[in-house]
Amino acid sequence: MNKSTFHILVVDDDDRIRELVKEYLVENNFIITTAKDAFDAKKKLEIIKFDILILDIMMPGQSGLSLTKEIKKKDNTPIILLTAKGETKERIAGLEVGADDYLGKPFEPKELLLRIKNILEKIKKPALPEEIVIGEAKVNLKKLEIRLNNKVKKINPQERKILEKMLESPGKIFSRDNIGKIINISKERTIDVMITRLRQKLESIPKNPKYLQTIRGSGYVLWIK
Repeated sequence: MNKSTFHILVVDDDDRIRELVKEYLVENNFIITTAKDAFDAKKKLEIIKFDILILDIMMPGQSGLSLTKEIKKKDNTPIILLTAKGETKERIAGLEVGADDYLGKPFEPKELLLRIKNILEKIKKPALPEEIVIGEAKVNLKKLEIRLNNKVKKINPQERKILEKMLESPGKIFSRDNIGKIINISKERTIDVMITRLRQKLESIPKNPKYLQTIRGSGYVLWIK
């Protein structure tokens, strides 16, 4: 599995919990930075833009609740609070100051992972424009068509899904496995044929592609120039 680009800050004064969470999330392909308290966390927040913060409520010095309130005044980075099991008041207080979720200690690392994934799914990506220009081609995903050299070429729903994902991450290499999961197809030969057909619709010279290129041994990449 490719390493995730999502960067998470884990803040907990308990060395054991902090390292266990870090190890588990790194194994699940996240980039992890840790902090031992709110002061340490704020120094790292000044120089790094994180995708999610995981904060323990009960810490020496500034509490996780107070830190959450302070952070939410500046930006809307998602925050998961770690609370003492059964402390309903703390959980309610956390939600009131802007926390996005909470998890009671002790917890299963897998449950934390699921809560992280739920938050990431809710983070909305900017909507793609109705018409996207790729070289000399004009792609309209809504109409399922590509206009190239005054000719309109239709694309099917599976080709649309592939293009949509690639357009959301131009320059990212998609392995055959990645593409197969997008369209629910496992046969590599079928995936290669679909990419070839897309090239014929996107490229002025499909045999010498400028935009939908093969990265030998890795997969395919879409460049937008």
